[in-house]
Amino acid sequence: MGTNTGTDTDTKLRGPAVWALVLTGVASFMAALDNLVVTTALPAIREDLGGRLEDLEWTVNAYTLTFAVLLMFGAALGDRFGRRRLFVTGLAIFTGASAAAALSPGIDALIAARAVQGVGAAIMMPLTLTLLTAAVPAARRGMALGIYGAVTGLAVASGPLIGGSLTEHISWQWIFWLNVPIGLALIPLARLRLAESTAPGSRLDLPGTLLISAGLFGIVYALVNANAEGWTSAPVLTGLIAGTALVGAFVRHGIRSANPMLPMRLFRNRGFLGINAASLLMFLGMFGSIFLLAQFLQGVAGYSPTEAGLRMLPWTGMPMIVAPISGILSDRIGGRPVIAVGLALQALGLGWFAAILSADVSYAAQLPALIISGIGMGLYFAPASHVLMSTVTPADQGRASGTNNALREVGGALGVAVLASVFAAQGGYASPQAFTDGTIPALWIGAAAVALAAAFALLLPGRPKRSRAHDGGTDGGTDAGTDAGTAPAAAATPGPAKVPVAR
Repeated sequence: MGTNTGTDTDTKLRGPAVWALVLTGVASFMAALDNLVVTTALPAIREDLGGRLEDLEWTVNAYTLTFAVLLMFGAALGDRFGRRRLFVTGLAIFTGASAAAALSPGIDALIAARAVQGVGAAIMMPLTLTLLTAAVPAARRGMALGIYGAVTGLAVASGPLIGGSLTEHISWQWIFWLNVPIGLALIPLARLRLAESTAPGSRLDLPGTLLISAGLFGIVYALVNANAEGWTSAPVLTGLIAGTALVGAFVRHGIRSANPMLPMRLFRNRGFLGINAASLLMFLGMFGSIFLLAQFLQGVAGYSPTEAGLRMLPWTGMPMIVAPISGILSDRIGGRPVIAVGLALQALGLGWFAAILSADVSYAAQLPALIISGIGMGLYFAPASHVLMSTVTPADQGRASGTNNALREVGGALGVAVLASVFAAQGGYASPQAFTDGTIPALWIGAAAVALAAAFALLLPGRPKRSRAHDGGTDGGTDAGTDAGTAPAAAATPGPAKVPVAR
């Protein structure tokens, strides 16, 4: 456990702290990369494995959905059975699943491997920040967490570019092979260099995990297959009805259980409800739009995978530039106006894209929409975690952070399912014009979702007060660790977004 003794040596990263930063940073980079690295590889995967639109959706959603529903369960497993042990276990599962994905002989095998990848990430990621916080002296945690956030943000920003470059110059399989040697190197190093710790009093909410896992799977399955099988078909109706019922049972469980995964009492706070609703809707619009636009840039605009990844950087990379500014703005005027304006800009950017999109649209015409959307993302990410933490007591920060991270991933999975469903109903892959015809209404839906997120942001407290509890050391428990789940979905931002949890 890291402590602050007040000596000069505590102000420098040495030995165990450096190892913890390197190991957790590289692990989080891999998990974050695998959210968006696949987007620019989808056309090649479709051509090579013969997947339908529904299969491409599951190639993305199998990872995000399993990550979302198992995130808090993974953190609890680490607390109960050993954080280093479970971190290594999750890393091993993730690495093995990456190899299986690269070796997939067909689309079904690839989807299954992606789901197992998500399981590994869900076990591994909640523990990265816990292990890092415990190893770093309190006086240097801000710097260490800033580096950690920057590394993870770089993974998200560069995901489409790395995926496109590997697909174009080697093969799409290498977006997964990339993880294997890194994972094999990290596993023994983690066993040697990371300290073990537990929280024996923690409990596992297995019923809650099963309810939300089955419920979300049913809903996403119905959305993905609705166009192919029909909205009134038995499998789709069964998925919607059963999934909704199971999610309802999960809510009831969260109200009545003594120690639920997600205490529903937290949603009585208007600010907590607002930031989580905004997060879910923002990721719904963002992930669904990236899923389609990454394919549009290749299949319609005619760019190579590498060129498509480069052309998405003004959107995916902008948060790295804007986040420090938005953090300063949030400190000065409060998080609510910064988040609301950021979401409004993101909605404007997506709406702009939908308005100008055509089969022969130039990149110069697309660029303003990409930049505006990227600025909006950057304005959202930095203050979001700070605002989230200001809505709950220190004792609830771990669950609050885990809830928000899980809802971001759920929003991403729903976004791919919903926007792809609109795309399939209005267009398809038959021709560049058909692809454009399907993408335009889907982008309008994405823009509307993010605009609704901006409305929910108005529920946030105007000037959240800093709690002194945020400035104290942590015990390395789940309260800090669960926030690591922000990384895969969120273009984790340097510094400001992480400070409220980790200091």
